[in-house]
Amino acid sequence: MVLDMSNNKRVDTELLERIMQEVEKRVSISHSMSPVTTDNEHNRHKLCAGDSESGHDEQGSGVSIEGRSRETEQLVLLLGKVLQQIVKSGSGSGADIWGLYARWHKINGDLLMCSEALLKQVRSLQGSDTWKDRNRFKKLANASLELCNVYMEISSSTSSRKELFTAEMHLKNVIKQAQSFSDTEEFRDLQACYDEVKTKLQSFN
Repeated sequence: MVLDMSNNKRVDTELLERIMQEVEKRVSISHSMSPVTTDNEHNRHKLCAGDSESGHDEQGSGVSIEGRSRETEQLVLLLGKVLQQIVKSGSGSGADIWGLYARWHKINGDLLMCSEALLKQVRSLQGSDTWKDRNRFKKLANASLELCNVYMEISSSTSSRKELFTAEMHLKNVIKQAQSFSDTEEFRDLQACYDEVKTKLQSFN
C-alpha cells in the first residue's frame, strides 16, 4: 500500500519512485514514436473541428492524442491522484514527495507547477544541518539544479528574465553556503549552472 488510507500517514516513497520511473519510461517511449505523432496531429485537428469520428479512431488505435497508450494515461492519472492526496494531507510531504510531485507535473507539461513543487522540495532540504551533512547537501544541490533548469525552460518559453534572476539569486546563495563541499561534483554542477544562468541573462541585454 502506498498510503494507509485510514489516516494518510504511511507513505511508501520507494514504491512511488518505482512507479514514477515506469511512468517516465513509458512517456519517453511514446514521445519517440514519431509516426504516431503524425497521426495524432491529424486527430487533434479533427477534435478541434468537432468531428465525431475522431473518438472512434482513438478507441480503435488505443493511443491517446499525445501518443500515449490509455494504460499509460491511466497510470499517470492515478499516480497524480495519489501524490495530490499525500500533499493535501500534509503528512509525509517531505523532500522526496515534493520531488516526485514536480516530476509528475513535468510529465504533464506544467512547468510552473513543477517549479513550485521543486521550490518546496528545496525548502524542505534547507536548514543549518544541511551544511554539516554531505548527503543532505547533495540532495539539496540536485533539487536546486532541477529547479534552476526548469526556471531556464520557463524563461526560454516566455522570454522572461524573472525566472533567471530567481535562479541566479538561489544558486549564488547555495554556492556561498556550500563552500565546505567545494570538492564535490554537485558543487561544481551548481557553479556550472550559475555560469549558464548568467550567460542567459547577459543575452537579454
